[in-house]
Amino acid sequence: MKFAHLADCHVGGWREERLNRLSIEHFKKAVDICLEENVGFVLISGDLFDVAMPGYDIINEVAKQLARLREENLNVYVISGSHDYSITGKTALSILESADLCINVCKFKDDMLQFIEDKTGVKIAGMLGKRGGLEKEDYKKLNRKNLEYKEGFKIFMFHTALEEFKPDYLDEVECTSYLYLPKNFSYYAGGHVHYLFDTVKEGYGKIVYPGPLLPNNFKEIEELKRGSFCIVDDKLNVERKFLELKNGVSSFVVSGSSPNEINAKIEKIIADNNFTDKIVTLRITGELDTGKISDIKIRDYMKKIEEEGAFYVIKNTNKLKMKEFEEVKLQGEVKDIEKELIKGHLGQFKIHDEQNLTENLIELFSQEKLDGETNTIFEMRIIDATLRRMRIEND
Repeated sequence: MKFAHLADCHVGGWREERLNRLSIEHFKKAVDICLEENVGFVLISGDLFDVAMPGYDIINEVAKQLARLREENLNVYVISGSHDYSITGKTALSILESADLCINVCKFKDDMLQFIEDKTGVKIAGMLGKRGGLEKEDYKKLNRKNLEYKEGFKIFMFHTALEEFKPDYLDEVECTSYLYLPKNFSYYAGGHVHYLFDTVKEGYGKIVYPGPLLPNNFKEIEELKRGSFCIVDDKLNVERKFLELKNGVSSFVVSGSSPNEINAKIEKIIADNNFTDKIVTLRITGELDTGKISDIKIRDYMKKIEEEGAFYVIKNTNKLKMKEFEEVKLQGEVKDIEKELIKGHLGQFKIHDEQNLTENLIELFSQEKLDGETNTIFEMRIIDATLRRMRIEND
């Protein structure tokens, strides 16, 4: 008996349509491999989608692939993740479950988490994930005894970061200790943390994060360079299956102290490399002694790279700055620090009522998506509000 363990598919989560299509392609490839490997069932440990209720086209594409598994009499077990969870329960997952295309294993009866038994005899239970790590409190209240005493091959699905195993970049993220997971399970199918990890803890069996099915942001594309999921056998041997991003990923880091220096380095990269059907990441860093950031011809170079045959080019300039912006050392509440930073840089742009406008925009851009709101609707709402705030008519 073998089973597949997927997580963090985030189908439809990219703003760029080409990458959105790629997320659908990766999900289809994963289903292809599951059928080729003759798995007994499939686990999806949260964030199948990027929002609770994505658009019709996204749901339809995923439903087609789940139907292929159903045709082969394979059950798909799911839990909601921090992205596709909704407090109302009105989610795309509930639609797919109603269509008999998947089974949500986070089911309670009389405040007790229940097992669902697969036709293979494997017993499965799971806890959903919530935004901001709020599921941490659910684990503290979980009655684990009925789960721990059940015998047989058991799988526990979860969508949360575990404190003892989190990477450094999650230092500020709310996590749950693995000690809050119910003991005596054979396999712990994790999700939420986008990195590849597995370990065995005494009394807990094998704990596994399969990584994202498709890297979900610039940093993940740059570092992971491919998607992944796991095929696991009944002896808990984990085989990682990797899904390449088109013709591979070419990542470049360019640093310099002037626009001319950075432009020259990028031009050399373009001259020296073949970008055919590749995803290209371009990270630009440094502190400019002369010139302006706008003097770096980033858009022209991105267009040139795509003309050279790249599938997609994505840039990151977060660590590029101008020397004229002096460092301001502050401490205190976040709002107070923001106000001091604004005051420290007033006058650099000729804008009416600059301080009040900047404070208003910071407040506006701090808003989060509403429950069930898609990326597109969220972006349109923020853009419209920004235009109104700046007294600009949206033509």
